[in-house]
Amino acid sequence: MNRPQPGRGCRPVLRGATGRSSRPPARHGPVVRDDTPRPTVRRDDGLAALVLTRHLPSEVRAWRRAGAISRVRRGAYTIAGPSRGAALDREERASAYIEAVAAQLRSDYWFSHESAALVWGCGIVGLSGRTHVTQEWCSSTRGDPRLVRHTIDLPPAERTVWRGLPVTTLARTAVDCATSMTGRHGLVVVDSALRLGADPEEIRSILGARAGGRGVRRARIVVARADQKSESPGESLVRWEILDAGLPTPELQVVVHTTSGTYRLDLAWSAARVAVEFDGYVKYSGGFGAAPDVVFAEKRRQDALEAAGWIVVRVTWDDLRDPGPTIARIRRALSTRLS
Repeated sequence: MNRPQPGRGCRPVLRGATGRSSRPPARHGPVVRDDTPRPTVRRDDGLAALVLTRHLPSEVRAWRRAGAISRVRRGAYTIAGPSRGAALDREERASAYIEAVAAQLRSDYWFSHESAALVWGCGIVGLSGRTHVTQEWCSSTRGDPRLVRHTIDLPPAERTVWRGLPVTTLARTAVDCATSMTGRHGLVVVDSALRLGADPEEIRSILGARAGGRGVRRARIVVARADQKSESPGESLVRWEILDAGLPTPELQVVVHTTSGTYRLDLAWSAARVAVEFDGYVKYSGGFGAAPDVVFAEKRRQDALEAAGWIVVRVTWDDLRDPGPTIARIRRALSTRLS
């Protein structure tokens, strides 16, 4: 394990045999002063870099006043950086909090629920801002209000270690999220868990053992609707709204050949030639090329699909805040083709 870098910027006071304070002898040559916050490294693949209170209190106070670090929980700080957007900022804060708990909690525990989903790399929408751990016993549930402790018997088969952290298995995590989240948010996690390799039979078995428990009825619907072909949280949310509205179940990742090329559709009803495409901001943020080029490629794609006889309904994050009008558009498109 890598050792934390010692704090700098303040020369320690030493006590001699007489009790009088003395300072270390001056070094020869120039003294290089470095007041940059240094993270306490726990693992190479850690979720977030933390500055723990192994640094001198005077340094921590100075860094906080300068805005170089921000408090995660008592005794743990994260290095401040530019905002990456509200959703990613929330995810970064949640990851830093998980790392802080891992560095400070002494009793046996396993990260669970949405916290385990974050460790596994599942898609998550609507983070609660709390960190969940499952423990077989807990001496006290008081203390940090952001730390949620679930005190239950966790079978050994449903515990593991991932990215150096104790965590519930991927299948157990999917079930915990499906029973504790809203249906639409639970579907995002379960879809992504399947995509990451969770065994659907194991998910159903764990859920079956909870018959009559809280949230199980909703979780059964979530698991029945889950599909590993869903490639993004936005696609999962759109599909939930479509199915909740009683519309026919769409096909996922449908390949369409046109005169301008071959394209893959997020959601589609091939017989009706109606498609739903989710447009996330990331597509236009530069990760897929210059924004004007991406917009032009999307227009070319749209024109080719329409020339091939397809109706394409585009959905954005803003549309999902009030899905009613979007569902009405999809319903009209399907009724036009299926009537």
